[in-house]
Amino acid sequence: MRTLRLPAFSVRGGLSSSAATWVLLQQVLLRGLVAVKFLMIGRILGPEAIGSVSVALFAVAIGEALSDTGLSQAVIQGPVAPTRDELGSVWTTLATRGVLVGAVLVAIAPLMNNQFHLGGALLLLQLGALLPLLRGIASPSYYVMQRERRFQHVACIEVSAAFLDCCIGLTLALSGAGAYSLLIGMIVGESLKTTLTWATMKPRPPIRLRWSGIGHYINFSRWIWAGSVVNLVLNQFDKVMVGKLLGPAQLGAYQMSSRLAQMLLADAAIAMSQYLFPTFAARHRADPQASARLFKRSIGVIALGLAVVVVVLRLAAPMLFSLVLGPAWLPAVPLFKIFVINMAIGALIAVLVSYLRAVGDAKATTQASAIDVVVLLVCVPPATHFWGVTGIAWALTLGLSSAAAWMAYRTTRVVL
Repeated sequence: MRTLRLPAFSVRGGLSSSAATWVLLQQVLLRGLVAVKFLMIGRILGPEAIGSVSVALFAVAIGEALSDTGLSQAVIQGPVAPTRDELGSVWTTLATRGVLVGAVLVAIAPLMNNQFHLGGALLLLQLGALLPLLRGIASPSYYVMQRERRFQHVACIEVSAAFLDCCIGLTLALSGAGAYSLLIGMIVGESLKTTLTWATMKPRPPIRLRWSGIGHYINFSRWIWAGSVVNLVLNQFDKVMVGKLLGPAQLGAYQMSSRLAQMLLADAAIAMSQYLFPTFAARHRADPQASARLFKRSIGVIALGLAVVVVVLRLAAPMLFSLVLGPAWLPAVPLFKIFVINMAIGALIAVLVSYLRAVGDAKATTQASAIDVVVLLVCVPPATHFWGVTGIAWALTLGLSSAAAWMAYRTTRVVL
């Protein structure tokens, strides 16, 4: 009789520095800490304070998206590892970007304070300008670590920063710091992450002003920048409309329902894409067919899991909001039921984006985002008129579905 042999799990392989185990562990801890921080602070502060912080954070997101160089993805995807001098040019570019974005945010803070009816939140908006600065001066060796799939090292840094962020934020919220507690926690966490990238990662780039030597990244990174600009409209357009028309309290309810759905659905897939992008890229460089097989397995398993989670979360939504956030947040339940669908589609998009960028087709992801924008521009005005904030959420669903369909079509040109 022939003995049936089952594949054995290798403990050493499962805990090697490049194993997916570290990415999964990182994301479980990271997203768990973020969830604890936002949900507990949301329960303490209420919708209006969360709405004020949301304005500050999407101001940061707008500035970073408009100035996205795409260099981090280009370093990970490129066929040849960057030299130390090239990393110096990457650092100069990213640091300059951080300084400029921070300065612009400080300058426009009074305008945003007036437009979004925030009252005395001017300092809160200006404080957010520190985030792009801290991210910009971090060592670009962080991207080399991701390129080389040294996930254990990356996980230790990310979790350490998130733990400190959570502890500081909760301590300040309980001490009565209000909306500032969220931002100060994020700033302290980013400071630790930036420090650790320089203290623990090699090669350390030279700290001097140097922009030359990275022209070969431009062809790839320009599509990343274009995609970031388009995604800016996709990710912030709805929040701007809600905040401008309805004020910080409604924005807080909208943002928290979206954020909670993201934590429970999209974050896991987005986190997994941090493993899949360099893995797809490495497989594609060695064997394109192996990369295509890995993509098909990954997208199938993730799609099945998402379908189950969406059904469960929609059924449990009222109880979830009542237990986790309290009665003040119950009006946001209908929005949450829509957002779990949106975030499930977003999770699939994260996997599609990872694969398309890994095989060098960043153009397809930008085209998909453009399709999404067109759908939103057509659908949001009538949807808002007839159904208000709920109509905006359903318009997002249609746009995301259209973008996902286009990227799925583009992947068939590679995997079939």
